[in-house]
Amino acid sequence: MPELPEVETARRLIADEALHRRIADVDDSDTFVCRPHAPGELRAALTGRTLTAARRRGKTMWCETSEGGPDLGIHLGMGGRIVVTSADGQVAEGGGPRRRDAQPRKPEWDRFTLGFADGGSLVLFDKRRLGRVRLDPGIDALGPDAAEVTPAEFGRLITRGSVAVKARLLDQSRIAGVGNLLADEILWQARVHPGARTGTLRPADADRLYRALESALASAMTRGGVHTGDVIAARHPGGTCPRCGAEMRHGTVGGRSTWWCSREQAPPDR
Repeated sequence: MPELPEVETARRLIADEALHRRIADVDDSDTFVCRPHAPGELRAALTGRTLTAARRRGKTMWCETSEGGPDLGIHLGMGGRIVVTSADGQVAEGGGPRRRDAQPRKPEWDRFTLGFADGGSLVLFDKRRLGRVRLDPGIDALGPDAAEVTPAEFGRLITRGSVAVKARLLDQSRIAGVGNLLADEILWQARVHPGARTGTLRPADADRLYRALESALASAMTRGGVHTGDVIAARHPGGTCPRCGAEMRHGTVGGRSTWWCSREQAPPDR
């Protein structure tokens, strides 16, 4: 699933290319992607308006609309991307990782479209059909954004309770935006075992985790996504730690497939 860096890339694209363009038509015919809205409901709510701002908290992205209209929530799903076409036909994309061997776009994979009066468009392109578009998405249950949380806030959130630290990083109600790959990268950079209990973390551990969060986010934004993290390519049977060469270990933490360095991220009871 796209994590904070990928969603931020899509948000920036919308902010740069799609704001203040009048919406002339809306294709909301995909009843699965646009659920619970009936066909035509999104069209009626958005036609004639403009997108006035693109916002994000964690992995949740939404656009404000003109004249007090509803917010337009767009979730990228596992591999969705935002495609914006300008009035002169120039195409720009942003969102989930783009594979070098990706197949060309097919019209049937365009799940939701805003047609602008200038002839351009904004499209949710989603081959796997796992994205979601809905009006006024709720964000009240989300914790502070991982890119904006302060060191003090992070320290309090990461050390409370007694759950596995990876499970805490993945808990969107505590810190919004960290997904499975990013969590493994953060823990590897900080040399913390994913199963370490939050209540046993020392202030120095919390500080290292916060610095690793900042570093991993900055790197992913620069390189093009969380899949570019330094340890990600080693997350497979036979993989070795890029830092020390030790064997990578695999298990399930917080219900998610998890990889860690057998030497530098030794279990806390060792």
